[in-house]
Amino acid sequence: MVTINVAVLLAVIIVIRLRRRTQARSRSDEQLTVLIVLVFGVLIAPTDLGQGIFNAVGQATAGLSRSGP
Repeated sequence: MVTINVAVLLAVIIVIRLRRRTQARSRSDEQLTVLIVLVFGVLIAPTDLGQGIFNAVGQATAGLSRSGP
């Protein structure tokens, strides 16, 4: 039996879709890409990787806000 991690499958689909030329995309195609990325984010958020990314972005944002005027 073969199992496929849905998050990995969506990551592959995202990479394939983003490699296409921007001019070749229609508005509905761009909306579908955004929807796929949002679903990917929801799937990866509760994982250790998702939490690590969240913490890294939070630290970078805090650093940028402290260095601002």
